[in-house]
Formats: sequence, C-alpha cells, structure tokens
Amino acid sequence: MKRFTRFWAGCFFLLLFFSLASAAQKTVINGVAPGAERKTIQLTMPGDLITFLEKPLATSKVDSTGHFSLSVDLNKTVCSIITIDFHRAELYLEPARSYNLHVAPMNYDDNTEVNPFIQSQNLSIEVADTSKTELNMMIGSFNSIHSAFLMEHFNALYRNRNKLLLDTFRLQLNQHFGSVENTYFISYMVYKLAGLEQLTQYYNKAQLIHHYFTDKPVLYYNLEYMDFFNSFFSKYLTATSLILHKTDCRTILSTPDPYNAMMKFMTTDTLLKNEQVRELVMLKGMMEVYNMPGYNQDHVLTVLKKAAIMSKYMDNRVVAEDMILFLTNLKPGTSAPGFSLPGRDQKEVSLKSLAGKPVLLCFWTTYCEGCLAEMDLIRPLYDKYKDGIQFVSVSADKYFSKMLRFINLKKDYTWTFLSAGENPGILKDYDVRTYPLFVLIDREGKIYKYPAGQPSSGLDADLQKILQ
Repeated sequence: MKRFTRFWAGCFFLLLFFSLASAAQKTVINGVAPGAERKTIQLTMPGDLITFLEKPLATSKVDSTGHFSLSVDLNKTVCSIITIDFHRAELYLEPARSYNLHVAPMNYDDNTEVNPFIQSQNLSIEVADTSKTELNMMIGSFNSIHSAFLMEHFNALYRNRNKLLLDTFRLQLNQHFGSVENTYFISYMVYKLAGLEQLTQYYNKAQLIHHYFTDKPVLYYNLEYMDFFNSFFSKYLTATSLILHKTDCRTILSTPDPYNAMMKFMTTDTLLKNEQVRELVMLKGMMEVYNMPGYNQDHVLTVLKKAAIMSKYMDNRVVAEDMILFLTNLKPGTSAPGFSLPGRDQKEVSLKSLAGKPVLLCFWTTYCEGCLAEMDLIRPLYDKYKDGIQFVSVSADKYFSKMLRFINLKKDYTWTFLSAGENPGILKDYDVRTYPLFVLIDREGKIYKYPAGQPSSGLDADLQKILQ
C-alpha cells in the first residue's frame, strides 16, 4: 500500500509539470450515430467542475450515412460531453488521441412530446479501442468495481466504520490497476477512494486535508478530484469549518475591499495551508452564500469579480468568471440569450431583429392545456400593448407543422410565432423547465423579468412597468 501511495504522489507532480509544459494537441473523434442522420452533434466540456457551465469545443453535422467527425485542440485530459439534440453522454478525451465511436441506434424523431430539457434519454456510446489501458475503458471498469463494492458493504463502511474492509479493497485495486501509468486515471481512483475514507471516517478532517489538499496540485479538470473537493468543502464557510463558521461573513463582505478581507479571513483556518485551495474554498463559499437570506448579492459579486482579475492562479480566475455567469444567468440586467428561429412563414427571426422595443417571450406547446388557456388571455394584452411591445410565442413542439396547424386555426393570433423544434438549444438557454414560461426583455436586449407573470396572474402589471 505504501508503494502505491508513493507512486500516485509522484504522478501528481509529473501531471502538474506536464500540464504546464505541454502545448495544445489535436484530438480527433470519428464515429457513427444510426438514426441521427443530418442532425447536429456537439462536443462541449465544463469550463470548471464547480459550476459545470458548459463551453463549446466542436460542432459538426452527422452525414446522410450516419457518420460524423469532430476535432479539438487539447493540452490536458478532460471529461467532455457529446450531445445530439438533448441526448448526452460523457467521454474522456486525451490530447493527441484519435477515437472511433459507435453511438447506439436511437429514434431521435420519436413523436412522443416531452420536455427534452428534463426527460431526454442518454446516449449510449462505445469506444472502438477496447484496450484495457484506454482511459474510458479503465474508468468504466473501475467505476463498476467501486459501485459493486459500495453497494455490498455500505453499512459496514458507514455504520460500522470498517477500516480494515477499505484497506482490503485498496489492496485489491492495487493488484488490478497497479501497473497503470495514466496519471489522470490514478488521480481519479485516488480521489474516489478518498470519498470512501470520508465515508468511513478513516481519517479526521485535518488528516484528509493534509493527505489530499496540502502540498498537492489542484486538479481542476479531474472529475473525481473536484467531486471530492465539492463534497468535502460543502458549506465549509458557513457550517463545517471549526473556525470560519463562527464569524458572520456578511460583515466582512460589507468592507471597502471584501476580496482581500475574505482572503485574510480564510487564513484563520489553519487547516487551509495551501493558498490556491484556500482561495478556491472561498470562491465556493461565495457561490453558496449568494442566495442565502441576509447576504448582499452585490457584495458577493464584488468578491468574485475581484478574484476573476486579481487571483494569482489563472484557473481560479476561470472559476470566478464562471461563478459570475452562473449566479447572474437570466437575472435582470444581464444580456438575454440570442436566438434565430423560423417563423410561421419559415423566415428566420432573431432576437437582434426585434431590438428597439421590449419583447415578451412566451414558451409554450400545443399539448400543454395551461399554455392554451394562457394563450387566449394574451390576445387582449396584445391588442392593448402591440404598439409598444413585441409579442413572441416560441413553440417547443418537436415539429414545425404542429405549431403551424394550430395557429392556422387561430386566425386572431396575429402576433409573432416561432418554432424551436429544430433548435432546442433555446430551451436550455432560457432554462425552460415548465410550460408556459414568460420572459420580459427590455429595449436593449437585456433581461427585465424572468420569469414574468402570466396573463392570468400579473403579466399586465409587468408590461405596464417595462413601458414606464
């Protein structure tokens, strides 16, 4: 076991060295996706593994034979996400590697109408490289072994704190994966086991921090490192730190320089010796208190904005920037997500083309009874405000023809209708989890109110206010 510990500790520093020294290298993904012919396939990755805000890597079209090709420049191993429509799958990608994928056949054009944002079936992907040292294969194998062990022995680990059982499991893993040299996988396995150590109280809090965070590189893009980080430091600022939770951070945040004041305050927890980790814990704490009662959100954003500029650690700057986007998404004053969708005449209508007047967006479907009831109540509001406000109803029906058939029956529905059927990304951009959803956008293309009131409950007042 000591040999194993020394081995992965050495690999940590090798990983850090090579991550700093290496330049981006092209990674190529070829594959086939039966049933997805002529659909768009996207490759994204989380910009960070605290907010999980996705950032685009590559986009392509599945051709008429079901084949596709994607390429991306990488300088580190990442956990990426492949998406077709709203169907997703994870894929670990390494720099300068080629991957051949087979996406299991799926009926992407199923007539069943559901909210794809919530109810989409996951993609099933096979990597053609069946080598036991291929990263996706190793992680899949390890996760299966780990899950089986946890299901069989959960009570012994959690209730009985059976540390000997965990030691035995660690030795078994060392025999199974001891010859692996992939540093991402080794770190992945080590921090997955750290979660079991936390479960069994194998080490106390101070020992866990010493073993896994003090004098160790921060593995921002390793899924299990960050999963353990997020779990271990959950509510650390306000509850689980023996020192920090005794002080009301709201007073510190109201000072003229809250970023530096918070960083100084964090040093009072002597367990947080690693400055880089300490700042990251502080940033996570800011995200957690943002929506807590009594906290001034502007003060929290001030800390994050300062960190995004002043942090000594570039990856912490990225995290701070993502947290700002995550916390302010669809908040009043932020830019409304852009779109370009076909109207009833199949001509594209973009949000930019609607500039100059406030815009009322309504997301709806023909199979939602509540939507249809509210739609009838839009009619008198449209007559009242049509000179000052642009009314836009966005159909989330899968097929354009469904929307067209419905509005052709409603001759008095003369405002703008758009179809999101071929562009479901707009539902994700506006976080459309229920129908109907109303959103008010001001003359400058910024969110005025999200969600706005419905015609049956408060929308008239919202429309009066935006005009004032």
